[in-house]
Amino acid sequence: MTLLTLVRHGQTDWNLARRIQGSTDIPLNATGQDDARAAAALLADGTHHAIYASPLVRAHETARIIADELGLASPGLVPDMRERSFGEGEGILVADYLAQYGDWHATPPGSETLAGVCERALGALDSIARHARLRSAPVAESVIVVTHGGVIRSLLNHVSSGTLPREGDILRNGSVHRFEASPGVLRLLESIAA
Repeated sequence: MTLLTLVRHGQTDWNLARRIQGSTDIPLNATGQDDARAAAALLADGTHHAIYASPLVRAHETARIIADELGLASPGLVPDMRERSFGEGEGILVADYLAQYGDWHATPPGSETLAGVCERALGALDSIARHARLRSAPVAESVIVVTHGGVIRSLLNHVSSGTLPREGDILRNGSVHRFEASPGVLRLLESIAA
């Protein structure tokens, strides 16, 4: 068994403006750096053995701050933990996106499906957990993975058979979501807002 703690990256200027980021590489703003430190404070009560991140700068920077705060080695980059590509929807305001495309399940031209996001993220988490089990067997290892709201939403939806996140639930920047992973199984333990 591996404990996987998924953290949503800190705030960016596009988060603040309620603009679709997707795979557009936007850095953290000052609040986002504070979000990363707040997430590290939430994680400070436990032992963590490794940290990984999406290669997008907002997630990688969040992971570097958390690693520094917790005394962990530099984060490993995991391309399949990147945010969903929204294709032609990237860069537009959330309200305009929803007015134009209807909901988050829509697939604007050039975008990735939510099912595709979930599939690649599950594969990445399985690989991370398998590697952790090889390093620490038979003791459970705790791993932090800094990723994105769309990725976390797709995984919550998957593990809850479609009941989470509930309509209107907001996954705050810096929020923490703890999962337990064993071969072929991912189970939600808890979600905590930063």
